[in-house]
Amino acid sequence: MNWLCVRTVLSVVTLVVLVPVGAAGQDAWRTPWGDPDLQGTFTNKTITPLERPEELADKEYLTAEEVASQEQARLDRNERLLHAAPQRTVAGGNVGGYNNFWLDGGTRPTGRTSLIFDPPSGRMPPRTSEGARRKEVHDRAFPVDGPFASWEDLELNDRCLVWSAGPPMLPSAYNNNFLITQTPGYVAIYVEMIHDMRIIPIDGRSHLPANLRQWHGDARGHWDGDTLVVETTNLRRTEANAAAVGGDPVLLRAANGRTDDTITVTERFTRADGDTVHYSFTIEDPTQWTRDWSGEFPFVALPSEELLYEYACHEGNYSMTNILGGERELERTAESQQ
Repeated sequence: MNWLCVRTVLSVVTLVVLVPVGAAGQDAWRTPWGDPDLQGTFTNKTITPLERPEELADKEYLTAEEVASQEQARLDRNERLLHAAPQRTVAGGNVGGYNNFWLDGGTRPTGRTSLIFDPPSGRMPPRTSEGARRKEVHDRAFPVDGPFASWEDLELNDRCLVWSAGPPMLPSAYNNNFLITQTPGYVAIYVEMIHDMRIIPIDGRSHLPANLRQWHGDARGHWDGDTLVVETTNLRRTEANAAAVGGDPVLLRAANGRTDDTITVTERFTRADGDTVHYSFTIEDPTQWTRDWSGEFPFVALPSEELLYEYACHEGNYSMTNILGGERELERTAESQQ
Protein backbone atom coordinates (compact mmCIF):
# COMPACT_ATOMS: atom_id res chain seq x y z
CA MET A 1 0.00 0.00 0.00
CA ASN A 2 1.43 3.39 -0.97
CA TRP A 3 1.00 5.72 2.02
CA LEU A 4 1.59 9.43 1.52
CA CYS A 5 3.86 11.25 3.92
CA VAL A 6 2.10 11.87 7.22
CA ARG A 7 3.20 15.49 7.21
CA THR A 8 1.04 16.10 4.18
CA VAL A 9 -1.91 14.42 5.85
CA LEU A 10 -1.50 16.39 9.05
CA SER A 11 -1.78 19.65 7.15
CA VAL A 12 -5.40 18.79 6.37
CA VAL A 13 -6.29 16.89 9.51
CA THR A 14 -8.84 19.52 10.57
CA LEU A 15 -10.77 18.83 7.39
CA VAL A 16 -10.61 15.11 8.09
CA VAL A 17 -12.23 15.66 11.45
CA LEU A 18 -15.01 17.83 10.13
CA VAL A 19 -15.93 16.63 6.63
CA PRO A 20 -18.01 13.43 6.17
CA VAL A 21 -16.59 10.76 3.92
CA GLY A 22 -17.84 11.00 0.36
CA ALA A 23 -19.34 8.01 -1.40
CA ALA A 24 -16.55 7.86 -3.98
CA GLY A 25 -13.92 7.65 -1.25
CA GLN A 26 -15.87 4.92 0.50
CA ASP A 27 -16.14 2.72 -2.58
CA ALA A 28 -12.39 2.90 -3.23
CA TRP A 29 -11.49 1.10 -0.01
CA ARG A 30 -12.79 -2.46 0.08
CA THR A 31 -11.33 -5.77 1.18
CA PRO A 32 -11.34 -8.69 -1.31
CA TRP A 33 -14.44 -10.05 0.50
CA GLY A 34 -16.28 -6.71 0.24
CA ASP A 35 -15.99 -5.12 3.71
CA PRO A 36 -14.79 -1.52 4.08
CA ASP A 37 -10.98 -1.63 4.30
CA LEU A 38 -9.52 -0.04 7.44
CA GLN A 39 -6.16 -1.81 7.21
CA GLY A 40 -2.84 -0.08 7.67
CA THR A 41 -0.35 1.18 10.24
CA PHE A 42 -1.52 4.37 11.90
CA THR A 43 -0.71 6.84 14.64
CA ASN A 44 -3.15 8.85 16.76
CA LYS A 45 -0.62 11.14 18.39
CA THR A 46 -1.68 14.76 18.79
CA ILE A 47 -1.06 17.63 21.19
CA THR A 48 -4.78 18.36 21.41
CA PRO A 49 -5.81 17.70 25.03
CA LEU A 50 -8.61 15.35 26.02
CA GLU A 51 -10.49 18.21 27.72
CA ARG A 52 -10.69 21.83 26.57
CA PRO A 53 -8.66 24.20 28.74
CA GLU A 54 -11.06 26.21 30.86
CA GLU A 55 -9.61 29.51 29.67
CA LEU A 56 -10.81 28.74 26.11
CA ALA A 57 -14.44 28.74 27.31
CA ASP A 58 -16.73 28.04 24.30
CA LYS A 59 -13.97 28.09 21.66
CA GLU A 60 -14.43 24.80 19.79
CA TYR A 61 -11.96 25.13 16.93
CA LEU A 62 -8.51 26.60 16.39
CA THR A 63 -7.81 28.89 13.48
CA ALA A 64 -5.26 27.81 10.87
CA GLU A 65 -2.86 30.35 12.35
CA GLU A 66 -3.35 28.92 15.86
CA VAL A 67 -2.76 25.38 14.60
CA ALA A 68 0.49 26.48 12.96
CA SER A 69 1.54 28.45 16.05
CA GLN A 70 0.91 25.55 18.43
CA GLU A 71 2.77 23.14 16.18
CA GLN A 72 5.76 25.48 15.89
CA ALA A 73 5.81 25.96 19.64
CA ARG A 74 5.97 22.20 20.16
CA LEU A 75 8.74 21.85 17.56
CA ASP A 76 10.69 24.63 19.25
CA ARG A 77 10.21 22.98 22.65
CA ASN A 78 11.42 19.62 21.35
CA GLU A 79 14.50 21.23 19.81
CA ARG A 80 15.27 23.12 23.03
CA LEU A 81 14.90 20.01 25.18
CA LEU A 82 16.99 17.94 22.75
CA HIS A 83 20.02 20.06 23.61
CA ALA A 84 19.19 20.74 27.26
CA ALA A 85 21.23 19.25 30.08
CA PRO A 86 19.57 16.21 31.74
CA GLN A 87 17.15 17.09 34.53
CA ARG A 88 15.94 14.06 36.39
CA THR A 89 12.27 14.94 36.92
CA VAL A 90 11.49 17.47 34.21
CA ALA A 91 10.84 15.85 30.84
CA GLY A 92 9.47 12.60 32.19
CA GLY A 93 7.55 13.86 35.21
CA ASN A 94 7.44 11.93 38.44
CA VAL A 95 8.98 8.77 36.99
CA GLY A 96 12.31 10.56 36.63
CA GLY A 97 12.64 10.78 32.84
CA TYR A 98 16.07 12.04 31.85
CA ASN A 99 15.18 13.84 28.64
CA ASN A 100 12.48 14.55 26.11
CA PHE A 101 13.85 12.01 23.63
CA TRP A 102 11.64 9.22 24.97
CA LEU A 103 8.40 11.19 24.64
CA ASP A 104 6.53 11.22 21.32
CA GLY A 105 3.10 12.73 21.73
CA GLY A 106 3.19 14.42 18.34
CA THR A 107 3.52 18.05 17.37
CA ARG A 108 0.22 18.92 15.72
CA PRO A 109 -3.25 19.75 17.05
CA THR A 110 -6.31 18.15 15.48
CA GLY A 111 -7.90 21.54 14.85
CA ARG A 112 -10.27 21.22 17.80
CA THR A 113 -9.49 22.65 21.21
CA SER A 114 -10.18 19.26 22.81
CA LEU A 115 -10.65 15.64 21.79
CA ILE A 116 -14.05 15.75 23.50
CA PHE A 117 -16.72 17.34 21.34
CA ASP A 118 -19.82 16.38 23.34
CA PRO A 119 -20.72 17.94 25.76
CA PRO A 120 -20.17 21.17 23.78
CA SER A 121 -18.01 22.44 26.65
CA GLY A 122 -15.30 20.08 25.42
CA ARG A 123 -14.97 18.66 28.91
CA MET A 124 -16.15 15.54 30.67
CA PRO A 125 -19.63 16.01 32.18
CA PRO A 126 -20.04 16.37 35.95
CA ARG A 127 -19.48 13.21 37.93
CA THR A 128 -22.22 11.61 39.92
CA SER A 129 -21.78 11.64 43.69
CA GLU A 130 -20.55 8.06 43.44
CA GLY A 131 -18.19 8.95 40.62
CA ALA A 132 -16.78 11.89 42.56
CA ARG A 133 -16.16 9.64 45.55
CA ARG A 134 -14.51 7.07 43.30
CA LYS A 135 -12.09 9.63 41.89
CA GLU A 136 -11.32 11.00 45.34
CA VAL A 137 -10.50 7.51 46.60
CA HIS A 138 -8.28 6.88 43.58
CA ASP A 139 -6.36 10.14 43.93
CA ARG A 140 -5.89 9.61 47.65
CA ALA A 141 -4.77 6.00 47.22
CA PHE A 142 -2.34 6.73 44.39
CA PRO A 143 -0.46 10.01 44.93
CA VAL A 144 2.10 10.41 42.17
CA ASP A 145 4.95 10.71 44.69
CA GLY A 146 4.11 7.52 46.59
CA PRO A 147 4.78 6.09 49.09
CA PHE A 148 5.08 2.73 47.35
CA ALA A 149 4.99 0.00 49.97
CA SER A 150 4.53 -2.84 47.47
CA TRP A 151 3.44 -3.68 43.94
CA GLU A 152 -0.15 -3.07 45.09
CA ASP A 153 0.62 0.66 45.27
CA LEU A 154 1.62 0.77 41.61
CA GLU A 155 -0.96 1.40 38.93
CA LEU A 156 -1.74 -1.07 36.19
CA ASN A 157 0.38 0.74 33.60
CA ASP A 158 3.38 0.61 35.97
CA ARG A 159 2.75 -3.15 36.05
CA CYS A 160 2.47 -3.36 32.24
CA LEU A 161 -1.12 -4.63 32.38
CA VAL A 162 -3.22 -1.79 30.92
CA TRP A 163 -2.35 1.42 29.16
CA SER A 164 -3.84 3.22 26.16
CA ALA A 165 -4.98 0.22 24.13
CA GLY A 166 -8.52 1.19 24.93
CA PRO A 167 -11.31 1.42 24.81
CA PRO A 168 -11.21 4.30 24.15
CA MET A 169 -7.85 4.37 22.34
CA LEU A 170 -6.62 7.75 23.58
CA PRO A 171 -3.27 9.29 22.60
CA SER A 172 -0.48 8.84 25.11
CA ALA A 173 2.99 10.28 25.74
CA TYR A 174 4.60 7.82 23.34
CA ASN A 175 4.06 4.54 21.42
CA ASN A 176 0.92 5.91 19.77
CA ASN A 177 1.03 3.50 16.83
CA PHE A 178 -1.53 0.91 15.74
CA LEU A 179 -1.69 -1.86 13.15
CA ILE A 180 -5.20 -2.63 11.88
CA THR A 181 -5.75 -5.92 10.03
CA GLN A 182 -8.94 -7.65 8.88
CA THR A 183 -10.20 -11.09 7.97
CA PRO A 184 -13.77 -12.18 7.18
CA GLY A 185 -15.53 -11.97 10.53
CA TYR A 186 -12.81 -10.17 12.51
CA VAL A 187 -10.96 -6.89 12.86
CA ALA A 188 -7.70 -6.96 14.85
CA ILE A 189 -5.90 -3.91 16.23
CA TYR A 190 -2.32 -4.39 17.41
CA VAL A 191 -1.38 -1.59 19.83
CA GLU A 192 2.26 -0.55 20.18
CA MET A 193 1.85 0.50 23.82
CA ILE A 194 2.35 -2.60 25.99
CA HIS A 195 1.92 -4.73 22.81
CA ASP A 196 -1.82 -5.29 23.32
CA MET A 197 -3.96 -6.92 20.65
CA ARG A 198 -7.67 -6.15 20.37
CA ILE A 199 -9.49 -8.90 18.45
CA ILE A 200 -12.99 -7.73 17.52
CA PRO A 201 -15.53 -10.25 16.16
CA ILE A 202 -17.90 -8.80 13.57
CA ASP A 203 -19.90 -11.97 12.95
CA GLY A 204 -22.96 -11.10 15.01
CA ARG A 205 -22.12 -13.13 18.10
CA SER A 206 -23.41 -12.02 21.51
CA HIS A 207 -21.37 -10.47 24.28
CA LEU A 208 -19.76 -12.71 26.87
CA PRO A 209 -21.70 -13.31 30.10
CA ALA A 210 -21.50 -10.28 32.39
CA ASN A 211 -19.42 -12.14 34.97
CA LEU A 212 -16.54 -12.60 32.50
CA ARG A 213 -14.56 -9.37 32.68
CA GLN A 214 -11.42 -8.38 30.78
CA TRP A 215 -9.05 -5.42 31.10
CA HIS A 216 -9.99 -4.23 27.60
CA GLY A 217 -13.55 -5.45 27.86
CA ASP A 218 -15.56 -7.63 25.51
CA ALA A 219 -15.72 -5.99 22.08
CA ARG A 220 -18.34 -6.77 19.45
CA GLY A 221 -18.37 -5.03 16.08
CA HIS A 222 -20.71 -4.53 13.16
CA TRP A 223 -20.78 -2.44 10.00
CA ASP A 224 -23.02 0.62 9.86
CA GLY A 225 -22.66 1.38 6.18
CA ASP A 226 -18.93 1.97 5.78
CA THR A 227 -18.30 2.60 9.47
CA LEU A 228 -17.11 -0.09 11.86
CA VAL A 229 -19.06 0.27 15.10
CA VAL A 230 -17.50 -1.47 18.11
CA GLU A 231 -19.45 -1.84 21.36
CA THR A 232 -17.42 -2.85 24.40
CA THR A 233 -18.89 -4.06 27.69
CA ASN A 234 -17.56 -6.30 30.48
CA LEU A 235 -14.73 -3.91 31.31
CA ARG A 236 -13.01 -5.26 34.38
CA ARG A 237 -13.06 -3.04 37.43
CA THR A 238 -10.22 -3.56 39.85
CA GLU A 239 -11.37 -5.29 43.03
CA ALA A 240 -8.70 -6.21 45.60
CA ASN A 241 -6.77 -3.10 44.57
CA ALA A 242 -9.78 -1.02 43.68
CA ALA A 243 -8.17 2.20 42.51
CA ALA A 244 -5.22 0.88 40.50
CA VAL A 245 -6.65 1.78 37.11
CA GLY A 246 -3.42 2.65 35.32
CA GLY A 247 -3.13 4.65 32.09
CA ASP A 248 -6.84 5.40 32.22
CA PRO A 249 -7.41 9.16 32.53
CA VAL A 250 -11.18 8.71 32.65
CA LEU A 251 -10.95 6.10 35.46
CA LEU A 252 -13.19 3.59 33.71
CA ARG A 253 -11.70 0.68 35.59
CA ALA A 254 -11.80 2.09 39.11
CA ALA A 255 -14.15 0.15 41.38
CA ASN A 256 -13.96 1.40 44.95
CA GLY A 257 -16.76 -0.82 46.13
CA ARG A 258 -18.52 -1.28 42.78
CA THR A 259 -17.69 -4.09 40.39
CA ASP A 260 -20.91 -4.58 38.40
CA ASP A 261 -21.03 -4.00 34.65
CA THR A 262 -22.25 -0.43 34.15
CA ILE A 263 -19.83 0.71 31.42
CA THR A 264 -20.42 0.75 27.67
CA VAL A 265 -17.90 2.22 25.24
CA THR A 266 -18.96 2.64 21.61
CA GLU A 267 -16.25 3.33 19.03
CA ARG A 268 -16.63 4.20 15.35
CA PHE A 269 -13.93 3.74 12.68
CA THR A 270 -14.45 5.24 9.22
CA ARG A 271 -11.98 5.29 6.34
CA ALA A 272 -11.75 8.97 5.40
CA ASP A 273 -9.10 8.62 2.68
CA GLY A 274 -6.05 6.53 1.84
CA ASP A 275 -4.12 7.86 4.79
CA THR A 276 -6.72 8.52 7.45
CA VAL A 277 -9.22 6.63 9.58
CA HIS A 278 -11.63 8.84 11.48
CA TYR A 279 -12.09 7.58 15.04
CA SER A 280 -14.75 8.56 17.55
CA PHE A 281 -15.93 7.16 20.86
CA THR A 282 -18.83 7.52 23.28
CA ILE A 283 -18.62 6.51 26.93
CA GLU A 284 -21.69 5.65 28.98
CA ASP A 285 -21.49 4.91 32.70
CA PRO A 286 -24.38 6.23 34.80
CA THR A 287 -22.48 5.37 37.99
CA GLN A 288 -19.62 7.67 36.99
CA TRP A 289 -21.05 10.62 35.01
CA THR A 290 -24.33 12.48 34.83
CA ARG A 291 -24.52 11.87 31.06
CA ASP A 292 -22.68 10.09 28.26
CA TRP A 293 -19.87 11.91 26.45
CA SER A 294 -17.95 11.64 23.17
CA GLY A 295 -14.65 12.49 21.53
CA GLU A 296 -13.01 12.19 18.12
CA PHE A 297 -9.64 12.43 16.39
CA PRO A 298 -7.91 10.99 13.30
CA PHE A 299 -5.73 7.92 12.99
CA VAL A 300 -3.12 8.95 10.39
CA ALA A 301 -1.00 6.58 8.31
CA LEU A 302 2.62 6.26 9.39
CA PRO A 303 5.16 7.24 6.74
CA SER A 304 6.88 4.28 5.15
CA GLU A 305 10.17 4.93 6.98
CA GLU A 306 8.54 4.62 10.41
CA LEU A 307 8.01 1.20 11.95
CA LEU A 308 5.81 -0.20 14.70
CA TYR A 309 8.16 -1.62 17.31
CA GLU A 310 7.73 -4.21 20.02
CA TYR A 311 7.16 -2.62 23.41
CA ALA A 312 8.82 -5.16 25.69
CA CYS A 313 6.80 -4.38 28.81
CA HIS A 314 5.82 -7.05 31.30
CA GLU A 315 4.76 -7.24 34.91
CA GLY A 316 7.74 -7.53 37.24
CA ASN A 317 10.06 -5.62 34.90
CA TYR A 318 13.02 -3.48 35.93
CA SER A 319 10.87 -0.40 36.41
CA MET A 320 8.78 -1.93 39.17
CA THR A 321 11.86 -3.39 40.86
CA ASN A 322 13.64 -0.05 40.67
CA ILE A 323 10.65 1.95 41.91
CA LEU A 324 10.24 -0.27 44.95
CA GLY A 325 14.01 -0.45 45.51
CA GLY A 326 14.23 3.33 45.38
CA GLU A 327 11.39 3.62 47.89
CA ARG A 328 13.21 1.29 50.30
CA GLU A 329 16.34 3.44 49.95
CA LEU A 330 14.34 6.57 50.76
CA GLU A 331 12.99 4.85 53.85
CA ARG A 332 16.47 3.87 55.00
CA THR A 333 17.70 7.41 54.45
CA ALA A 334 14.80 8.84 56.46
CA GLU A 335 15.42 6.40 59.32
CA SER A 336 19.14 7.24 59.45
CA GLN A 337 18.32 10.94 59.80
CA GLN A 338 16.01 10.47 62.78
